[in-house]
Amino acid sequence: MVMLAAALAGLVFGLGLVVSAMVDPAKVLGFLDLAGDWDPSLILVMAGAIPVAALGFALGRKRDRPLLAPDFQAPGADRVDRRLLRGAALFGAGWGLAGYCPGPALAGLALGAWQTWAFTAAMLVGMAAHEAWQSSR
Repeated sequence: MVMLAAALAGLVFGLGLVVSAMVDPAKVLGFLDLAGDWDPSLILVMAGAIPVAALGFALGRKRDRPLLAPDFQAPGADRVDRRLLRGAALFGAGWGLAGYCPGPALAGLALGAWQTWAFTAAMLVGMAAHEAWQSSR
């Protein structure tokens, strides 16, 4: 049941990314280009997503445990530190340069563009390199 719920949630999320054009790097870069030919249409994606997420968090706070898990999994870190800021800056720079972030890139693989496959391969190499670097420290 847990795997079915996870697959269904992933499918709905991926379809939402495709329908909202978040898998199109040109659309994302147009949204991020505030000084140029700005495309504000992705604000509608956020305007729809924020209330849905807020409702989910509000309903979750009222429950003792999730529907399909023994307990809630809260993030381990509870403060903003240098490592978090570096990661956020690197994520933002990559998103601004490529027009992809991990979720839309994975959803975009189904569309078959070689650029999406190249970005995803580079992302996986970067993740593996980071993991190797962290393990060696």
